[in-house]
Amino acid sequence: MSLEPQELEDLKSKIGREPTSTELQIVAAEWSEHCSYKSSKKHLKMLPMTGPLVISEKGYDSGVLDVGDGYVITAHIESHNHPSAVEPYGGAATGVGGVIRDILSAGTRPIAIFDGLRFGDIEKDQQARWLFKNAVTGIADYGNCLGIPTIGGEVEFDECYSNYALVDVAAIGFGKKENLIKNHANKGDLVVLMGGSTGRDGIGGSQFASDSLESEDRSAVQVPDPFIEKLVIEAILEARNHNLINALKDLGGGGLSCAVSETADTLGIGIEMDVDKVHTKESGMHPDEIMVSESQERMLIVTNKKKLKKLQEICKKFSITCSVIGHVTSGNLMHVKKGAKTFANISTDVVANAHLLDRPSKKPAYLDAIQKEKKLKPITNLSKTLMRLISSPNIASKIWVYSQYDHEVGIRTVVKPGKDASVLRLDNGKFLSAKIDGNPKQCYINPREGAIGCFEEACRNVVCTGAKPIGMLDHLQFGNPEDPEIFWTFLESLKGLTDFAKYFKIPCIGGKVSLYNETPSGPIKPTPLIGVLGLIDKKPLIPQKVLDGDSLIMIGDTKDELGGSEYYEYIHKFIGGNCPKVDFAESKKNMKSVLDLIKKQLLKVCHDCSKGGLAVAASEICMTNQIGCQLSLEKVPGEKLSDDKKLFSESHSRYLAVIDKKNIKKVEETLQKNKVSYKTIGKFTGNKIQFNHGKNTVIDLSVDKAQKAWVSSLGELVTHG
Repeated sequence: MSLEPQELEDLKSKIGREPTSTELQIVAAEWSEHCSYKSSKKHLKMLPMTGPLVISEKGYDSGVLDVGDGYVITAHIESHNHPSAVEPYGGAATGVGGVIRDILSAGTRPIAIFDGLRFGDIEKDQQARWLFKNAVTGIADYGNCLGIPTIGGEVEFDECYSNYALVDVAAIGFGKKENLIKNHANKGDLVVLMGGSTGRDGIGGSQFASDSLESEDRSAVQVPDPFIEKLVIEAILEARNHNLINALKDLGGGGLSCAVSETADTLGIGIEMDVDKVHTKESGMHPDEIMVSESQERMLIVTNKKKLKKLQEICKKFSITCSVIGHVTSGNLMHVKKGAKTFANISTDVVANAHLLDRPSKKPAYLDAIQKEKKLKPITNLSKTLMRLISSPNIASKIWVYSQYDHEVGIRTVVKPGKDASVLRLDNGKFLSAKIDGNPKQCYINPREGAIGCFEEACRNVVCTGAKPIGMLDHLQFGNPEDPEIFWTFLESLKGLTDFAKYFKIPCIGGKVSLYNETPSGPIKPTPLIGVLGLIDKKPLIPQKVLDGDSLIMIGDTKDELGGSEYYEYIHKFIGGNCPKVDFAESKKNMKSVLDLIKKQLLKVCHDCSKGGLAVAASEICMTNQIGCQLSLEKVPGEKLSDDKKLFSESHSRYLAVIDKKNIKKVEETLQKNKVSYKTIGKFTGNKIQFNHGKNTVIDLSVDKAQKAWVSSLGELVTHG
């Protein structure tokens, strides 16, 4: 039980008496940071959350966007950080299960999963390798068993996550607008719990996730069962088709305590329930345990007496247990009984609305201590440096991860993992592009600009497929919010995301705030993770084979911005420098130009420039197409810089476009018309990756050798250490 002394006094004052043991447990779950967002809720309102495509309804656990022709997509993102740090397989797997049920609760079928993963330094840390390996397996097993493709994500390693894990899972759903659940309830309606049995696993999970991780409380980790989840999905969708659901809620954080209180509060009703009617995994469970258990694969349904029989028939057909645990009452009380005895009788307005905090914030002292720039030891062998970067854990191919996922099941996947963004085919002839991105190194050096950069990078990735960004999800992960310096980094990141979202008119359709991400060795770096959804009306850019003689055009300026870059931190072990900043006007021009070129079908490949800079981005095109390149550094658009800075700067708003030479003139006409900074920097030919400066060859690498290191290094590291 994790109520602060002042919260306990506040509760007593609101209800005018001493709370019962069960009431204390219910309120502690709902008022936990994980469920109530008491530290962040006031500030999240600054994000733009409406737009022409956004559909808002009472009680949705996921965001909804209208994609035309009577269809909608839903999207949500969740984390399972603390559980995954303790038990990575089960923690990560149940993270998938939870976000899938959030999609289901709107009445849409889940069609895709994405994961964003963070672990310690796997080159040095055996524990980090173990966590990584098992979290990936948990996600793969759960998604594969459900038959929902895991089609994208990203992975990053940093010492700040030592003995810890950030496991973020996003999901996308699809359905007809007319089938969306319109949450409502009338007095006398029945409250039904369906799905998995309630057990002692996951008890107090939301409180466990709302504090620093200092103990391995395995009882707080839920046990996954994807086979029940699959049956729950099908049963809910069939019940939806028969119009049997008045209201629907996933049982996630806080279990029954939160599902019942939030449903009642949102709909302005009361609910009376009997814990004896809850189907349990074991006998003798106390009402307190039943109310705060976070056992998985459970949904709460409000239906009526006429519809109950058909609902029960559907559950029986899918071999799912469903129990009528209560009914809707007038007023706003959450009345929890065991038989005739009352264990809790408390206003849902009190339970579901924790006192919101206005925490103090101040600029962290470490930011003033970070060196803006320093003269680094010159590197003579840049070929060797590029090889080191290509095979480094943060840049190496993530094929070891996504090859474990079934990313083709469901036959919607048009562009698979491993590209800039993944693309799904929709039933109305349109396509949905999606990507998630994060960059804790840059967010540590400059929380505001770093967060904007994550947002813009995710936008660039979907733009590279020909999609216009239509919505975003944010997952804001920070340390202890009670520390004013950490809370300042949270606010700065949020302000940056808000500025970018408003300028580009990209609404935030959902998200998650995860705080108290700390271990005994200290807080994690600020880690906002941004998901962007893009819509393609006609045809996505599916990368074509790059052939001898094809040209490479670079769009966007390269600047002296290597703060937080892989080159500075991985090669030079230097934390500092100028964090890349997004020029909003330049970003918009470049995005529009790339979309124009794709629409005119003038590009063979479009790839964004991010981690590792130009050198890595160009090498990735060469390695995936098994062809060499000859590129001229003096032609790179932007500031006059040293060769290593041109190669490894991570400036934003940059794209590499591969063009058949017959289309060069048309491409240049479009770019000139849009007043975009660009240059043809070279061509593809031979079997070597070559960067030249005048007559001097600065980098000379065999494509085969580079590709072998890029593809195999991560898997070898995980398997053999």
